[in-house]
Amino acid sequence: MNLIIKKNHNISQREISKNSMKVLYRLNKSGYEAYLVGGGVRDLLLGKKPKDFDIATNAKPNEIRKLFKNCRLIGRRFIIAHLIFKNEIIEVSTFRANNDTPANHKSYSSHIKKSNNGMLLCDNNFGKIEEDAYRRDLTINALYYSIKDSGIRDYIGGIKDIKLKIIRLIGNAETRYREDPVRMLRVIRFSVRLQMCIEKKTAEPINKLSKLLKNIPPARLFTESIKLFCFGYGYLSYMRLKKYSLIYILLPFLVNKFSKNNTIFLNNIIVYCFKKVDSPTSKKILRCPEFLFASLLWYPLTEKIQELSINKKLKYFKAYSISVNYILKKYSILLGIPKNILLNIEKIWNLQKEIETKQNCETKTIIQYNNFFRALELISLRSKTENKHELKKFYSFGIKKYFFFKKKLM
Repeated sequence: MNLIIKKNHNISQREISKNSMKVLYRLNKSGYEAYLVGGGVRDLLLGKKPKDFDIATNAKPNEIRKLFKNCRLIGRRFIIAHLIFKNEIIEVSTFRANNDTPANHKSYSSHIKKSNNGMLLCDNNFGKIEEDAYRRDLTINALYYSIKDSGIRDYIGGIKDIKLKIIRLIGNAETRYREDPVRMLRVIRFSVRLQMCIEKKTAEPINKLSKLLKNIPPARLFTESIKLFCFGYGYLSYMRLKKYSLIYILLPFLVNKFSKNNTIFLNNIIVYCFKKVDSPTSKKILRCPEFLFASLLWYPLTEKIQELSINKKLKYFKAYSISVNYILKKYSILLGIPKNILLNIEKIWNLQKEIETKQNCETKTIIQYNNFFRALELISLRSKTENKHELKKFYSFGIKKYFFFKKKLM
């Protein structure tokens, strides 16, 4: 174990949330080991503001619950304590033992279960801090900060990898990916977000094992997609996911056969959309799954409309209505998109049509202020994608309405 003392690192306790400090103090005072761990330590070392703070302890989940009235135990695969504060949730996990213990060993019992593919179904075999470090996914996330001595405990070489800007899995990469295929997405996300290189042995199995992500519940993949695409590095994530054949699991419509024009338009709007969302000047209301998927699913929707118009001889608005229901139902299942987001995607598409036909824009702008702006931006993306002057005119018409009612609402 490498102990980095206070004078040799840049973490100050002033940068740690007050709630996290309270939790650490209470656990220590009650006789338990407790450390700040994971992304919070990593981000502080990199000079970034952590989005949350996680804590690891030798206190068992039920012992944590006895200490904190605001505790809620969640998860079956990994039991974790969520300590709920007014403006923050602190995640507290118990040290886990190394699951490489032979299956016939008495400590193995029913605490660890794996599927036939090697995926961890249950991992509640508790252990010591040294074992817990080896259970974490990446070396840069296996750093433990103590408020007792302000030291950082590094069991795996995480400090060295942070300095070298390397993303490295702990243990055998293929085994770790099989235990939890989502680790492949985490490797991509951290490499892009932190501008680090993926270590060779960590990268090698990804293409081969990418299909394991099909075994992950769509809702969990959707959550990971948002982390990859809606936080300012969507285009780089898209390109890296494409390199490792992971994008076709997250966005399965990319493997569908479309007409020549719609294929070109889809590929173009993906690039334009990600670059728009990533832009530092983009409004926050565009950095959301509603706008992202309204844009990415527009040409699969267009393809379905054209199919019904030609094959079923349906008029446009009838074909449009049927196609919207079909696409949203299909991809709510495939992509795990929640109902409230599906409703907003539909509103964005419908508002687009109303802007194009110049109907009810005054009322809609007031009632659906944010979605109206998203619909305008989708028209703008389509005008670049299709190079249609008519779409630029619709955008100019809509943006005037938007700013007029923006002033009226202020």
